[in-house]
Amino acid sequence: MSPIVKLTNVHKAFGAVKVLNGVSFEVGRGEVAAVIGQSGSGKSTALRCINALETIEDGTIEVCDHAVHDPNMNKNALRRDVGIVFQSYNLFPHLTAEQNIMLAPTCVKKLSKSAARDLAREVLSQVGLEAKADHFPEQLSGGQQQRVAIARSLAMKPKLMLFDEVTSALDPQLTGEVLKVMEDLARGGMTMILVTHEMAFARKVASKVIYMHHGQVWETGPGAMLENPQTQELRDFVGSGL
Repeated sequence: MSPIVKLTNVHKAFGAVKVLNGVSFEVGRGEVAAVIGQSGSGKSTALRCINALETIEDGTIEVCDHAVHDPNMNKNALRRDVGIVFQSYNLFPHLTAEQNIMLAPTCVKKLSKSAARDLAREVLSQVGLEAKADHFPEQLSGGQQQRVAIARSLAMKPKLMLFDEVTSALDPQLTGEVLKVMEDLARGGMTMILVTHEMAFARKVASKVIYMHHGQVWETGPGAMLENPQTQELRDFVGSGL
């Protein structure tokens, strides 16, 4: 089975700072890949390159049959196939949860308002928030806002979901709410790449763990590899409790 995401020898620098130094990995359809590593290891930059939020200097990135490294690639077509959720929820404060979700389907996919409303209710139900459809962001907890942000991405029916440290601003109880939604998505067969510090979640849910260190893929394996790291760097990372 061909991979849905393939990075080959990817290089990226910000000025004189080399952030990605020959990164290569693949993610197959239906896989859940957890990208872990210390701050500054290149995790979030790799994720942003996959969605063409950052350009690369060298190498190739193929995502859902899009050649992301090609300057002429259609970014809008890519982003119809790839959803991304960030640490900050980025909800419009003047719109209800339902209206936040309806926006892209009506503007981008040209759905009717009634069809978009039905879709919004469907994805809100999927993240356990159907009862909060008419609530504004300020009336929702951080965990609920993050779940609305996930629902907003799901409404576009993506082939791939990217999660960039989506629980790092949440307290443990709210983190659990969001991780449950992500676990349910994984169980439903959604292809996902998540940058995370949640080691227990990575062990339990990820079919592949990618440990990054100094801008390189240092070690790759199933979730169980966190129980028996092969490199001293990963042993130190896991042992630090990060």
